[in-house]
Formats: sequence, C-alpha cells, structure tokens
Amino acid sequence: MADSILPPVTPTITAATTPTTSSSSSTSNNSTGIDGATIAGNFQTFLTLLTTQLKNQNPLDPLDTNQFTQQLVQFASVEQQINMNTQLTSLVALQKANQVTSSMSFLGATATVDGSSTKLVNGKGSWSFSVDKPATGTITIKDAAGQTAYSGSFPLNAGNQSFAWDGRGSNGTQWPDGTYTLSITAKDASGQSVAVSTTVNGTVDAVDLTQNPPALSIGGQSYSLDKIKQVVRPGL
Repeated sequence: MADSILPPVTPTITAATTPTTSSSSSTSNNSTGIDGATIAGNFQTFLTLLTTQLKNQNPLDPLDTNQFTQQLVQFASVEQQINMNTQLTSLVALQKANQVTSSMSFLGATATVDGSSTKLVNGKGSWSFSVDKPATGTITIKDAAGQTAYSGSFPLNAGNQSFAWDGRGSNGTQWPDGTYTLSITAKDASGQSVAVSTTVNGTVDAVDLTQNPPALSIGGQSYSLDKIKQVVRPGL
C-alpha cells in the first residue's frame, strides 16, 4: 500500500488497491400508432379488390396497372415495417429482462461507482479519487444540508487514491452519522487546475427495478448501472 498522509486531524489518503477479483410479441405497435391486425386486414382487402377489378375491367378502357402495383408495393413495405417493429419490441423486452437479472446479482456485493456522496457510519466514511498528475488538493466535506464539516489541504500523487474520514471536523468536533459529500480542488506545481474524478465504495443493499435501467442503492444513494466502475462479490 502507498504512503499514508497524516493531516492535522485523523483523515488519511492512501493509494488505492485492486481487490482480487421472456417476452411474447404483440400484434400491434403502439409506438407508431399503427394496428398490425388492421393493416393486415386492409392488405387482404386491397388484394381482393385488386383482383376483382382486374377480372372485371373494361377491355376498351383497362385500369392503370402501374398505380395498382405502386399501391401493392406500399402496402408490402408497411407490412414489413410492422413485422420489424414487432421483432424490435421483443428484443427490447429481452434486454430489459437481462438488465433485471444482471442487477439482482449485485445484491450484497461491494461496488465502486462514480459519485461524491457516501454514508458516514459509526464514524467511518471513505471515498476514492483519481488524479492525472501530482498536485496539491483542497478536500472539502459537506453534510446533507451543505454545511462544511471538514476541509484540509494535502499533496496528491498521480493515480488512484482513497480518502478515509473518521467524522471529525477541522476543529476536532465529531459529526453525526449521515450522508456527506466530498469535493476536491487540485492544482499542479505551476498553479494550473488538475481534474479529479471521485468514486465511492459500498455494499449494494437494494435494487430499484422500477427504473430503466435498474438502479442500485449503495449507502442510501441511488446509482444507475452505467455508474459502476468495479464490483467485488461477497466474501472477497
């Protein structure tokens, strides 16, 4: 593990370590407002009308076959589009089912997600962050009401690091358990701003299947699946 930094109070920054690691189709397409059964019925009606008119046309004044052919092609195109939309609907439903199955497998696992808010539990809270190059950073922690609980400056190494906080403010006061948000403002040796991306670690304790895609609950915060950076199964 990389060097630990001992600030005036107990929060610490350490280098990060990497742990070992069916749906049925419908006959209608509501998204287009077209009823497949109605189109199919009209298509058959059109064919019946077409053949009847061709059988009974006046030899001296024949019907315009080009027009009938055009209409026939248009009806066939619509029918093909409806069939394609039905197949796409089935694929979307299958994808949703796979997302549900995948998200349920995260329950109880330890996940790392993009974010800056985490829970302080029993006087313990932690964040992870990444810096592109060495810099000096000012770390600020605020409670759910936006009040600053802690602020301090630290030298930051390039790469992934973690920041552990024991809930004590800059003046040594113990803050209560709850949700806290961390922000980091960093500058390099020349005074240029350095981008810092923050992540949080926690156990997935619930999955919200009412959202699309499903959302994971970690430390009382809700995160979509695309925010997940890493997942470690229980027991590791």
